[in-house]
Amino acid sequence: DGGSSVEEVEFNWDEYLEDTGATAAPHGSFKHVDTSLQNGFAPGMKLEVAVKSDQNTYWVATIITTCGQLLLLRYDGYGEDRKADFWCDIMTADLHPIGWCEQNKKILKVPEGIKDKIPDQEEFLQRVLKGACSAPANLLEGLHRGKNPLDLIAPGSRLELQNIRDSLEAWIVNVVENVGGRLKLRYEGLEDSDKFDQWMFYLDPFLHQVGWADQHGYSLQPPLAIRSLKSEADWQEILKKVKEEEEESSVPTDLFKDKPVIGVHSFSEGMKLEAVDPMAPFVISPATVFKVYNEKYFMIEIDDLRPERTTSQTYICHVNSAGIFPVQWSLKNGLHLSPPPGYPGQDFDWADYLKQCGAEAAPQSCFPLLTSDHGFKENMKLEAVNPVDPEEVCIATVTKLKDSYLWLQLEGSKKPVPECIVSVESMNIFPVGWCETNGYQLRPPRKAIVNKQKKIAVVQPEKQILSSRTVHDGLKNQELNSSDSVVINGKYCCPKIYFNHRCFSGPYLNKGRIAELPQSVGPGNCVLVLKEVLTLLINAAYKPSRVLRELQLDEEAAWHGHGETLKAKYKGKSYRATVEVVRTADRVADFCRKTCIKLECCPNLFGPQMVLDKCSENCSVLTKTKYTHYYGKRKNKRIGRPPGGHSNLEVAMKKPNKRRKRRKHFFVHKKKRASTSVDNTPAGSPQGSGGEDEDDQDESELSHSLAQDRDKRKRKLRTFSFSDDENKPPSPKDIKLEVAEKLQLDSNPLEWSVADVVRFLKSTDCAPLARIFLDQEIDGQALLLLTLPTVQECMDLKLGPAIKLCHHIERVKLAFYQQFAN
Repeated sequence: DGGSSVEEVEFNWDEYLEDTGATAAPHGSFKHVDTSLQNGFAPGMKLEVAVKSDQNTYWVATIITTCGQLLLLRYDGYGEDRKADFWCDIMTADLHPIGWCEQNKKILKVPEGIKDKIPDQEEFLQRVLKGACSAPANLLEGLHRGKNPLDLIAPGSRLELQNIRDSLEAWIVNVVENVGGRLKLRYEGLEDSDKFDQWMFYLDPFLHQVGWADQHGYSLQPPLAIRSLKSEADWQEILKKVKEEEEESSVPTDLFKDKPVIGVHSFSEGMKLEAVDPMAPFVISPATVFKVYNEKYFMIEIDDLRPERTTSQTYICHVNSAGIFPVQWSLKNGLHLSPPPGYPGQDFDWADYLKQCGAEAAPQSCFPLLTSDHGFKENMKLEAVNPVDPEEVCIATVTKLKDSYLWLQLEGSKKPVPECIVSVESMNIFPVGWCETNGYQLRPPRKAIVNKQKKIAVVQPEKQILSSRTVHDGLKNQELNSSDSVVINGKYCCPKIYFNHRCFSGPYLNKGRIAELPQSVGPGNCVLVLKEVLTLLINAAYKPSRVLRELQLDEEAAWHGHGETLKAKYKGKSYRATVEVVRTADRVADFCRKTCIKLECCPNLFGPQMVLDKCSENCSVLTKTKYTHYYGKRKNKRIGRPPGGHSNLEVAMKKPNKRRKRRKHFFVHKKKRASTSVDNTPAGSPQGSGGEDEDDQDESELSHSLAQDRDKRKRKLRTFSFSDDENKPPSPKDIKLEVAEKLQLDSNPLEWSVADVVRFLKSTDCAPLARIFLDQEIDGQALLLLTLPTVQECMDLKLGPAIKLCHHIERVKLAFYQQFAN
C-alpha cells in the first residue's frame, strides 16, 4: 500500500501485550536478574546499631526488610513485636557489622524498652549471635557504603576474561558500560578501539576479578585475535601498569559469590555429540570433543566434512555449558539435526555417521539433567540479546520449548534473524521491562502505520484481484495473503456494505456517531470488510465494550464462519473478544441482518442493500419499546454468557466465597474459556454494561468504607499536607505539581489505618490501585514494608505500574524516616 509508511513510535510493553494478546514470561524465571537486584543486605542479617536514647551505646538489631538504601530494623529482644521497628538510612545511620563494638571498645547495652526482658545480657547475646549472619562490612563502611554491589562495577573497573578459544588463558578487560549487570567489555590495551568489544553478564562463568588467573595457575596474556596489534614488550608494560593500579580499579571479591560453580566433566577427545554454536545459535549440528584441557574445560568443534574448508567453528565448554546434547537428542524431541557441510545426502543417520568416523557417542552421563520446570510457555514475550549483534536487545517470542531450551523469534532487529535456540538459564534473556528499567534501548517491533485517510478496497477488472484492503485506524495494516485474493463475481468478494443512517439505531448505538460513519465499506475480502464494519459499529456505541460483548462468538451460530479478534476501549480500559464473521458473499446479507437484530436496531441499519427513502421495516414509526419486543432478546439472558455457557470476552471473573470482587485483568486473551459473567443486568437495560461499570460500584463502596472509618474513629482525623480537604482528593493538576515536591506528612504513617492509606493513594496518580489496598487491608505499617518485588508478586502488577506505585511508597518511607523515625 503506497499510503503506508514505517513510523518510529514510543514502545509500550503494556499496549503491545494487549495488542498481541500475549503474556510476559514470569520475572522469577530469570534467576540472573533476580540475583543482580540483591543489594547485599538480606532479611535476617544482624548489625550493631547505635541506641537512639543513648548514642554512646549500641545494641544488636536484625534486618526485617530492605528498600534501596533504607533498612527496616528491629532490636533483638523485641521478638515478634513490630511496634518498635524503625527505618534507617545506610548512608547516614550509625551502623556496624557484628563484632565492631568489641574491636573499637564501644558499649553494647540493652535498650530501655526491653531491659526487663533480658536479665542476662551476655547469655542473651551468645544465644542470638550463635550462627548469625552479619551484614557485610564493606557495605557498611568505606567507599562502598550504601551502594548496591552491582553498582560497584563502574566504567573503568577491571576484570579478567577467560579466552573462549583457549580456556587456560585470560586477559584483563575494562568495563566500558554497565547496564543492569550486563557489561560492555574492552580488552586492556585497546582503549581507542571498540572492534573487539564484548557484552557479557557479570555472573558469566568466564568472567573473574583481577588476580584470578594467577591464583588458579592460568596464563595471563592477550588472545590471539589482538596479540599482533602490539609488541610483546608493549603487552608486558600494560600488564605492569594494571598491577600497579589494581587497588583503584578492582571490584569486591564477594560480588561473584553467586556465580555458577563449574563442576568436573567426563568427556574424552573424539567423542561425538549434538551442539548449538553459541556464535550462531540457529541450528543443532553434529559436533566433536576436539580437545580436553583439564577436568573443567574442553573444546567443541562443529563438524564440517568439506575438504576445502580453511577455518573451523570451535569454542570452549564446561559441564554446564548450554547447547550441548547427547547423540539422538534431536530425533527423540522431533527436532531437525542439520547434517555437517559436505555430508552426502540430506537424511543424516547417527549410526552410519559414527561408523564412518570411527568415533563413539558421548554417553548420557556426561550431560547435565534437563528440566522443564522453568515457567516459560509458548507465545510468552521477553527481551533477548541478538546473537548476531550483541548491541541489540530485541522483543522476543517463545515459539517452541524442549526441556530446558527455548526457541525465540526476535522482532525489530536491524537485520532479520532466524529463530534462536537458548537455554532457560541463559544470561542473554531478560524479563519484559528490563531495558526500560535500566535505561537501555529496546529494539521496537516494526510497525506499519497507515495514513489516517481511509483506504477503500477496489477491484481492478483487468487483474481481477484485490489491490488494496479496507483499513480502519484501529486495525493493523497487514499484508494480504494469496488466500485473500478476490475474484470478480466470485463468492469470496464481499459486496459493498451500506450504513443506512436513517434507520433506527437501537439502544446500544449512538445515533450521532452512526451518522458520522461512511456511506459504505467495500467491496473486498469478506472477512476484512466485515471486520471493519463491526469495528466501526463498536466505536459508534455508547459503551463499546457492551457492543463487543453482544457481538462475541456464539458457538451455536448457524453460519459457523470465521473467528476474528476485535477490540474495544471504554473508560481507559481495553477489552477484546473473538467475533464470528462469514467468509462467503452468499452469507453476508443474512450475517448483517442477524447482527442488527443482536444489537436491537433496525435489520436494515447496515447491509448490502441501500435504503433510499423508506425502510422496508418501516422502522421510523416503531418506538424503542416496540423494537425491544420485535427484535430484542429474552429478558432472562445474562449479558456475556452466550448459549453453552461460554464467553470469550475479557472481563473480570468473580471468585466464589470472596466478599469482594478481585480487580480486573484486561491484557490476557483466553480462547473459548468457560467463565462466570459479572453482569446481571438484563439485555434490554441501557445500564447493562457488564464489567465496565464495576469501577463505579467499587468507587461507591470505597467512599462508603472511608466514611464509615471516619465516623468510627474518635481520635484526631489524620490529614495530609498534600490535601486541604481529606474528603476531596486534589485535582490531577495539583497532584502532578506535588509529586515532584518533597512530601511532608502531618501524621506518622506507622499509625495510618487502611482508610488512611487508601486516601493517600487516591491523591496520587496511582488512584486506580487504591482498591487493591482496600481489599488486602494494607495499613500504614504494611505500606512501609512494601518493596518492588513484593508489589509485583502480591498485587500481580506489571513492571511499569509497580514502579510508579513504589515511587510513591518510597516518598512516604523517606518522609517517615526524616520526620518520625527518630
